[in-house]
Amino acid sequence: MKTGLPLLSIILAILTQPVYGKVDNNSALFLTMKKMDTTLFEQGFNQCDLIALDKIIHRDLDFYHDKGGMQNKQQFMAAIKNNICSTPDSKPIRKLVKDSLELYQLDKNGRLYGVIQQGIHEFHIKEPNKALYITGIAKFTHTWILENEQWRLIESLSYEHRPAKASSVQLSSEKDKKFNAHFKEPLFNKESRINQLLTQHNIPSLGIGYINNGELQQVRLFGNKKITSDKSAQPITKNSLYKVASLTKPITALVALKLINNNKWQLDKPIKDYYEDPELADSPALALLTTRHILSHQTGLPNWRHLTKDKKLKFEFIPGTKFQYSGEGFEYLRKALEKTFAKDLDALASELIFEPLNMKNTHFYWKDSLDKNNYALEHDENGVAIDLIKHSNANAAANLLTTIEDYGKFMVHVLNGAGLKKQLYQDMLSNQLNKDETTEFGLGWKLFSDLADEEYAIQHTGGDYGLKSIAFLLPNSKRGLVIFCNSENGMVVWSKIIEEYFGEVGKSLINANLK
Repeated sequence: MKTGLPLLSIILAILTQPVYGKVDNNSALFLTMKKMDTTLFEQGFNQCDLIALDKIIHRDLDFYHDKGGMQNKQQFMAAIKNNICSTPDSKPIRKLVKDSLELYQLDKNGRLYGVIQQGIHEFHIKEPNKALYITGIAKFTHTWILENEQWRLIESLSYEHRPAKASSVQLSSEKDKKFNAHFKEPLFNKESRINQLLTQHNIPSLGIGYINNGELQQVRLFGNKKITSDKSAQPITKNSLYKVASLTKPITALVALKLINNNKWQLDKPIKDYYEDPELADSPALALLTTRHILSHQTGLPNWRHLTKDKKLKFEFIPGTKFQYSGEGFEYLRKALEKTFAKDLDALASELIFEPLNMKNTHFYWKDSLDKNNYALEHDENGVAIDLIKHSNANAAANLLTTIEDYGKFMVHVLNGAGLKKQLYQDMLSNQLNKDETTEFGLGWKLFSDLADEEYAIQHTGGDYGLKSIAFLLPNSKRGLVIFCNSENGMVVWSKIIEEYFGEVGKSLINANLK
């Protein structure tokens, strides 16, 4: 336990005094503590070596963040694992600003017992096949104590967080290009303006489905299936197929919920009673895993096993105790459903959703009857088409092929009760996570409460390299929106479109997403 004067008071006292206790940058102590900074951030934060990180974090750590509040060691380690290390395709990277590191020695009766370390660091994002780009900058102050001849971080302050400015013009402009449309004119009073926006950002096509008064009121399509250098470009149509990545998950979720609604599946029954994955068969945690945990991302499983060090599927925490986004959880559900009902997920979805809703152009995988010329090819950030990959098996978490009109029909169905009993429908729209989580998730949907005009939203996004999609509903006002883009730059148009359709409610939803 900590004793004596709180370390925050010591830090403030030292840093407001003349720098007599400042350690020389060439001293052995300074170089030792610089190595500790490297272990903390390069190994722990950047490389996600949580074992190395755990060894240097004191059991009584207090972490203070000027935007994210306070955390103890357990919460800090969980945040690194779940927020920093769970998104390999968009990995945060920390870089120390050169020559910013300073060190102050802490002595008692002439004997060294700790140091105060302060500096400035930048935060970047690393994505596949892309240059690292900067997102922000902040100051930090760390208190290290010497315990049993081992240095351990006992107090950390992270403050003055701000967006990155001109310190890295090229990288900052790349981030700006990705998230800011740089288009002040209203989009929807002239179609030519939308085409101008797409051309400006190398986006081949844009599909929009607008839901109003509980109905699919508008389907709008702009651009072409593929960017070409000649006049052979084919316009996008209402029957053009998009791959929508993780927008697959809400479809899978509703398949399970409809089976539950029909008393053919149980929400809280251990999933092992339906199917056992060989890699999890010996884990005691498997007996606790349920469909509720899967649909609300509380499985304890990684996003994908192939992204883990040993590429094996295993529990990372007890199911139902924490939130961690997991495609593996949905794939486990698919295997259980297919084993139980002796048919693949595409067939189940066709019976329960696609055929009743007349979603004739929606499929979990590529079929021989599909025309590749009707497919909206993904494009990279430079507008170069990416080769079509034809998946031949259903994946419960990704790769759904659909149209704006079909997915709009699905969203309208969800908005109007989804054909579920009242209590089950309410469960779908209600937060299933523990109260100490910083996010909210229902059964298959991310939740955003306390939006403008007393509104709330259920939402899901989908993104692979070369495609970006988003779908959300505003249940109180019976409205919603679906946006498909076959471009790596697709997110650049989201905020402008959402704000133009929904005004202050749209702005509050965007702000909630960016938190």
